[in-house]
Amino acid sequence: MILNLSDVLSEQHKTIEEDVLIEMERFGSKLGCFPIIEKEPLSIKVEHVKERELLITGKGKIVLEIPCDRCLEPVRTELFLDFTKDVDLDVADGEQTEELDETNYIDGYALDVEQLLYNEILIGWPTKILCSEDCKGICNVCGQNLNQGTCDCEDTSLDPRMSVIRDVFKNFKEV
Repeated sequence: MILNLSDVLSEQHKTIEEDVLIEMERFGSKLGCFPIIEKEPLSIKVEHVKERELLITGKGKIVLEIPCDRCLEPVRTELFLDFTKDVDLDVADGEQTEELDETNYIDGYALDVEQLLYNEILIGWPTKILCSEDCKGICNVCGQNLNQGTCDCEDTSLDPRMSVIRDVFKNFKEV
């Protein structure tokens, strides 16, 4: 969705407060494409600060389905969006200071809410997704989900320096 910023940047400096429906159905990045299974409207507020500087605040929540980092089972993951952006439209992209954000979501008098939302999802992306704290993951030999059962694969994750001792036990194993 595109918000028109002409009222905020005009002489009256009207503040925009809207609940914007999120149109995004999937979130795609280099990590993959993840379905958005629930979404609340994004409450967004755009205020004039001075000259051509804006303050953009927003709150919302989305629920994504992301695979567990250990066993790859889908995990329902809630992302709470709560952001404040200080944007100066007079400053060129190369001259942005650290206090001011990049403005790839503003083009002229148009605010691209979906691009802003995309940026905020990237910032808020969890570093580790687990289906449970004691997730056992998958067997790195056969791919069996170890949460659902065991497999008969030989455990090759032992220290290679212990291979001689493992061979001794293998030779004396009763069949």
